[in-house]
Order: sequence, then C-alpha cells, then structure tokens
Amino acid sequence: MTDSPRLAVLGAGPAGLAAATAAAAAGVRVTLVDSAPEAGGQFHRQPAAGLGARRPQALHHHRRAWRRLRERLDRQLAAGAVTHLPEHHVWCVERHSGGFTVHALLGPLQEEGVTVDADAVVLATGGYEKVLPFPGWTLPGVVTAGGAQAMLKGGLVLPGRTVVVAGTGPLLLPVATGLAAAGAHVAALVESTGPTALFRNARALAARPAKLAEGAGYAARLLRHRVPVLARHTVLEAHGDRRLDAVTVAALDAGGRVRGGTRRRIACDALAVGHGMLPHTDLAATLGCRLDGVAVCVDDEQRCDVPGVWAASEATGVGGAELACAEGHIAGCSAAARLTGRQPDARTWRAAARRRAALRRFAAALDSSYAPAVHWTGLVTDDTVVCRCEEVPASAVRAAAGELGAGDVRTVKLLTRAGMGWCQGRMCGPAVAALTGCPPTPARTPFARPVPLGVLAGHAPDAGTGPAPDNQDGKDPHDD
Repeated sequence: MTDSPRLAVLGAGPAGLAAATAAAAAGVRVTLVDSAPEAGGQFHRQPAAGLGARRPQALHHHRRAWRRLRERLDRQLAAGAVTHLPEHHVWCVERHSGGFTVHALLGPLQEEGVTVDADAVVLATGGYEKVLPFPGWTLPGVVTAGGAQAMLKGGLVLPGRTVVVAGTGPLLLPVATGLAAAGAHVAALVESTGPTALFRNARALAARPAKLAEGAGYAARLLRHRVPVLARHTVLEAHGDRRLDAVTVAALDAGGRVRGGTRRRIACDALAVGHGMLPHTDLAATLGCRLDGVAVCVDDEQRCDVPGVWAASEATGVGGAELACAEGHIAGCSAAARLTGRQPDARTWRAAARRRAALRRFAAALDSSYAPAVHWTGLVTDDTVVCRCEEVPASAVRAAAGELGAGDVRTVKLLTRAGMGWCQGRMCGPAVAALTGCPPTPARTPFARPVPLGVLAGHAPDAGTGPAPDNQDGKDPHDD
C-alpha cells in the first residue's frame, strides 16, 4: 500500500477506530494516532496488562461493540493497512500545499517530537468533562465523574471507600454502579435533574428502546447495591481539613433554587462530580475549521470547511459512544472516497446516515433533559477558587465583569489571569462565562497541549509551508 493515499486519524476512541477501519477497508493507508497506551478511548478504556485484572469485562459496558471494533482494527493492523501509534500526544496539525503534518510528543514524559505526514486528517478527539466550581471542590478526594471511572477502568483503583456521585447527566449512572460493584460504598447518587425532565422528552427517548433498557439495568443495579438516589438535589459544599470528609447536599425546587430546610450532611472520603461533557476543538480551531457554538461544524459527510479535514465523535457535539462510532464510520468512508475516487456502497451509506440521525435525536433529547441547576452560580461564594491553575477566586471574576466592565471571557482572562494556566481555560472557561454572563467561547490556542521548548526549538518548517490560503473562488474546496 505504499502508493495508497495517506489518512491520519487522531484519536483511537470509538469514532477514531470506526474511521480508521472503514478507510483502511476502502484502500487507504491509515495512521492512527492516540495519546493512550491502548486503543479504546475513555469509553472502552482497558486496565493495564501488568495489573492482571481477572475479569476486565466486568468493568466495561458495550463489551460486544468493543470486541467488534478491536477485531476490525486487528485485521487491518495485520494487513498493514493501519499503523497504530499509541502514546503519541498531538499538539499541532500543520496544513500545507502537500497535505498535512501532524506534530506529536512521544511517550508518557512527552519530551520527544514526532511528525506524521498525511494527505487528509480525521479529527476524532472526543470531549472532556465540564467542571463547575463550588465551595470545597479543590479538596483532595474530589474528582470528576469521568476521572473516577478512568481510575477504576484503567488502574483498578477506587477514589475512596465511601463515595458520593453527584452532578447531572447519564454518565453518573455507570460511574455509581461501577464503583459500587467494585466494592466502594456509594453513599448517594445526587442528581440535579428530576424525572419530569425525562418525561418531557419521553417520545424521543422511547425511540431508542435499547437505551431505555440500559438505563433500567443501571437502576436495578443501584437498587441491588442499595445506593440512595437523591433526584433534584445538588452538592452545596465539600468539607474537610486536609482532604474531603463530608459533603452538604440540598433539594432544589422546580426553578432550580435550593429549598429551605433540606440541607443534609453526608460523610464520605471521595466525591465524583460531573456536569456533562464539552467537545475537544483545539486542533480543529488551530486548523481554522468553523465552529458551531462550541463544537466543530461538519456537513453530512462529516467534512469540515477546511479541505482535507473530517471530524467525528464528541468534537462535533456530545452524543455518546454509539453516535461517535456512526460518525466515525461515515467520516472514514467519506475520506476514503475523496482520496481514492471510489464511492462507498450507497445502501450501506444510507443505513449509516439513518442510524446517525436517530442517535443525534436521542442525544439532543438527553442533552435537554440533563442540565446543571439553573441558579448554581448563586451558590458559588466569593472565596471559591474558580481557576485552579492561577488560583483566581470567584470575587475577582465577578469584579472583572462588574466593576471593571469586561464583556467577554477573553477580557476577564486578561484582567484576572483566569484561564492563563496549564489548562488554558479548558476547565474554568464554562464557569467564568456563567459567573460573568459572557457567552461561552471555546479555548483558541496555537497548541493543543504544552510543548517542551526543546521540541519547539527543533521544529523548523520548510520555507513556503504553513496554513494554506483561504478558498476565495467560490468553488467547493472539497472538489479540488
């Protein structure tokens, strides 16, 4: 396949695996680049081989889907159609007249620079958790819901002996049941959404009976492990001296405000809290791809408006592993068709498009059902740290928008340093926007992750390379 067109797929989660195997099956030479030691992404994260997990399947749902993806990948790896580069952390994708150059850092220490050349790119970068601050959220023992799941799946480690799982969203169910099955005492599942929100979207949710059955299975496991479920409740504060020892929760009324007389204290040594997901758009923004709100904008073929770039997974809108897999398959088929000139099977294409549409409707219904408490910002005290990297309190953020008149997140950042730290605003950005009333904007940085100066010093692009000029002749750039 040395003369075959080259496709770089960035991310080896469900979308990246589906895109890579679909493109390889259509005759494209694929390089699959991923930061994890093993393929699968967060959803199909596997325990390290050295841990000797006796029943790793017990930690994972949708095991059959994972087996199918893994078998397809193994076949293409054996055929030489796919090259898998694990532990490669992509920090930049450079577009030039000859195609694309993917710049990555190799290994867990991320000190060595590596480049991958390709004719086209599929961005399957997934998403990351939305973090909303509250008093005490920086205490040791407070982790994100996804972080607790990653500890359990990848390291066979519990975040604590007595855990409270809180926030909102469907992710809380597998996290709570997974921790309970692994031996943790889950003191409570605190969900800010009430059942009425699900009833309002019952018709759209009922269109996916398998998903409803999955949810019922989680409910049964919560009952079996005797996990108390506090619907329409929220965590007000985390308590502890040097680490977490309790949380205070309270009930919310129909308007999302705390109901008087409902506060209660729950002893725990770990709190796993999550408020949904946000798309990873760093690489897409660096390439100049148009964003639709906070997600990458794509057409029916998962193409971005930058020629030669496709996107799939949570990067195009949060919708779960099944939707990511459907989008990845379409992106891989489309990229292969554009690179080879051979169109995919029409019947298979239409079936994939119908499945994607149905999954998107289901995802939209879930998204409208699960939302953080409307008035959560009023529970954030002035001394609560909002930006952990720069230790910026809520009082400074509020003062920037109030007394100093900042009208956007960037100005707040310049006035307070909120968002100037290691994460570049990825963690605190939603909170800063909500506390100031500014519209949320995705972080736009030249690099997708911190880069050692030694790697930058050794990076000397050839003269004439760099971003290709914008299309100005009115033609469809994908037809060039």
